[in-house]
Amino acid sequence: MSRFFKRAACLSFLLALTATPALAQRSGPYRVAGTNLDGSAYEGAAMLQQVGTISFHIIWRVGGTEVRGVGIVSGHSFAVAYGATSQPGMGLYQLRPDGTLEGTWSVIGANGTGTETLTPLAEPAATPGPATPGSAAPAPAAAAPAVPAPRP
Repeated sequence: MSRFFKRAACLSFLLALTATPALAQRSGPYRVAGTNLDGSAYEGAAMLQQVGTISFHIIWRVGGTEVRGVGIVSGHSFAVAYGATSQPGMGLYQLRPDGTLEGTWSVIGANGTGTETLTPLAEPAATPGPATPGSAAPAPAAAAPAVPAPRP
């Protein structure tokens, strides 16, 4: 095999590694901001949990409503399906370099789409333990942010 093809194969392999879902998308809490089908704004929280190589569970909490769904990563796209009462819905997001997800969503039978941005929240830093025996115990960790549910 020529040196060129060996280098090309190696480069292709390295590029494939950098595009894996684990590196492109992360589990954890997200801030949610969006617009409903009627154009009104909403805010809340979401929690993503990776459950397979490219699959995720997602829970939104918005306005006291919790909605659960599933998602799949493909390249820089993240597609979700969810159930909101009797209207199943779906959404399609684009992954931005900073980890933000920007997308559109709709529910079965709707004549339009809503928009939504999921912004990753920083993971809380680990609280260091006592430096010496007998020193004060570390403060308890703050509670995790509420997980939002999408559009009621």
